[in-house]
Amino acid sequence: MNRFISGWLSISILNLLFVAALGLILRYKIAYSLPFLDQKHLLHSHSHFAFSGWITQTLMILMIFYLGTTLGKEINKQYSWLLLANLISSYGMMITFIIQGYGLYSISFSTLNIFALYAFAIYFWQDLNRIKTKSTSILWFRAALIFGVISSFGAFNLAYMMVNKMSNQDWYLSSIYFFLHFQYNGWFLFACLGLLSDRLEIITGEQKKLYRVFQLFCFACIPVYFLSILWMKFISNIYILLIVAVIAQLVAWVILMKICVKFRTEISPKITHYGKILLILSGLAFTIKLILQTGSIHPELSHISYGFRPIIIGYLHLVLLGVTSIFLLGYSVSLKLIPINNRFITGIFIFVAGVIINELLLMIQGVGALSYTGIPYINELLLVAAIILFSGILIMLISCFKYRLQD
Repeated sequence: MNRFISGWLSISILNLLFVAALGLILRYKIAYSLPFLDQKHLLHSHSHFAFSGWITQTLMILMIFYLGTTLGKEINKQYSWLLLANLISSYGMMITFIIQGYGLYSISFSTLNIFALYAFAIYFWQDLNRIKTKSTSILWFRAALIFGVISSFGAFNLAYMMVNKMSNQDWYLSSIYFFLHFQYNGWFLFACLGLLSDRLEIITGEQKKLYRVFQLFCFACIPVYFLSILWMKFISNIYILLIVAVIAQLVAWVILMKICVKFRTEISPKITHYGKILLILSGLAFTIKLILQTGSIHPELSHISYGFRPIIIGYLHLVLLGVTSIFLLGYSVSLKLIPINNRFITGIFIFVAGVIINELLLMIQGVGALSYTGIPYINELLLVAAIILFSGILIMLISCFKYRLQD
């Protein structure tokens, strides 16, 4: 086991625990009362740290592992300072957003975090140039880095508007969705598919088909953003392009799934049993995400979905927990990058159960919101789901640190 990678992944799970703890406090504050903490400040802290401290940090670690498999393990430690920079700036955001919301210190740490991503993008891009064997995974990673940088433009614009107290609702919402889209449909998705494509290309040799999958997703990424802002007047002029982009993603996903099914007997021995289960669950969640996205092409359905907070929260949790977080855990478990024992596996599946319960409850709440029907005890039930999520992560973390103490 690579001690450098497993050590940093253990810190990532600690960060996931902090994300879950903030989510738990948010749920408690909604169900009961916690007057000394500001709800919006907590929400900003929770969301920013989830993106930077958990997902971005873990993607960086796994992408560094990828470099190590091709350029040698000695390259790992060259990225220590970048991982540390991202980590420190993420902790800074988590703390300062709780204290002041959007202010001098939180924006400063957010800016430092973005610069850490920029630096990682530059160094990683340069190291990709050193890889002699050109594979599709390199294209995925390059696109992921580009979209990660692009997403920061939305964050900068949002911070500028908040500092200057600008109240243009269209610009405010479009900036939020710009950042979110190019994070989870760009940086997160392309990095994850880069990791997956690398494994599939090695096992199956289906380079041409995997390249086609990349082309279709890459073409669709920018146009699909406009699904988030269908209320803007100019969208009618590019509506056909949106439909083509959504279809392109569906076709790409079908091609990728066909490769996985065709070579399932070759793939299965190369990954652990529990890793395979987690990757399948992540794939199912992504399929649901694509179906929901396809439905949002219809303007009326889009207005309904983006007009009700429970639906937006449910969709974001589906992508960030159901798709991305379960994939990151599944990939790490599949390649045994993290210490695995019965306690750790128990923690993972308690966490997965929490994700599923949380999504079902948010779906019920969303359906109720559409008909303006209140669901009895829904906030208390969502609090229970948050406790389950937190408990599962805590068990995983205890397992990781016990292993390191014994090692």
